[in-house]
Amino acid sequence: MVQIPEVNSNIFYFPQGHAEHAYQPVHFPADFNIPSQIPCRVAAIHYRVDPHTDEVYAKLRLVPLHVSQVRFDDDTVGGIDNMSETKYQSYTKTLTQSNANNGGGFSCPRKCAETLFPPLDYSDMLPTQDIFPMDVHGETWRFRHAYRGMPKRHLLTTGWSDFVTDKLLVSGDSLVFVRDEHSDLHVGIRRSKKRNDCIFNFSSKRKLGPSYNRLTSSFGELRISDKVMGIGKVKAEDVLEAVRLVVNMQPFDVVYYPRVGTPEFFVKPSLIRKALQIRWWCGMRFKMAMETEDSSRTHWFVGEIASVEAVDPACPDSVWRLLRVTWDEAVVTNMKMLNPWEVEIV
Repeated sequence: MVQIPEVNSNIFYFPQGHAEHAYQPVHFPADFNIPSQIPCRVAAIHYRVDPHTDEVYAKLRLVPLHVSQVRFDDDTVGGIDNMSETKYQSYTKTLTQSNANNGGGFSCPRKCAETLFPPLDYSDMLPTQDIFPMDVHGETWRFRHAYRGMPKRHLLTTGWSDFVTDKLLVSGDSLVFVRDEHSDLHVGIRRSKKRNDCIFNFSSKRKLGPSYNRLTSSFGELRISDKVMGIGKVKAEDVLEAVRLVVNMQPFDVVYYPRVGTPEFFVKPSLIRKALQIRWWCGMRFKMAMETEDSSRTHWFVGEIASVEAVDPACPDSVWRLLRVTWDEAVVTNMKMLNPWEVEIV
């Protein structure tokens, strides 16, 4: 469900959202006079892999724009919606304690084995084969795939222990098998992202009131406070450097690691426009699509808006995580503040 814009498309950059991806508190200097969202053009995008964790991420080069240069009703040309369709099949499984034990094996779900792996010869008394998936670094791994046990099940045995040791896998990490359009097999990892509520100061009780109307007509006057804390992978100094450059209308780089529960901090203008056309009110019912922690499935969850208030008391006009919500299902109660463009009214 990650949306990465295309080169030369326009987006709005949210420093507050960027700070959520930092692993240290981000202290924004008061003299920066930072707008809460800044229109930018995407000048370049590079897809990369963390050499230590195998996590994929995107590095974007953004060029600040004046709000008059942005069209809110037409950002589909060269934009996020025009993403090429890649034909592939994938399966994701969250590792159990026994899977992550480097002395054991990997119990592979039947759907994964029969959909992505080469077919086994079930006429053999002990059907086995070697599979050779390639990781994100281009290294090929050799696993022995067997169908055995009582009841019979698909297992990865020989080679699995070396993979667990090399990748430092632990219970809660997810293994992703992908079969591409050329029928080549790939293997990737999604690290466990155990996270709590976003760490913000929720003490502000100021409602938007008249400022809500000002928001729809002017983005240039919005300001954010001096401190936001996140629990991500980006250095706090990298966020501050990006903000320093953007307030001086200079090009800057951002790094984005896709994380379940943490939205993109670059948003296309039409999404913001549509969200601000809605008069949000307490008691409004909504639904939201969310991936599971291992990103293997998408579910729709329903909730209710408890209040409409700025997440940062120093910036009552900010739209970032504007909606405080309650959920019908307890499984998502840790997500209490949402962006208006993430939800749909029901």
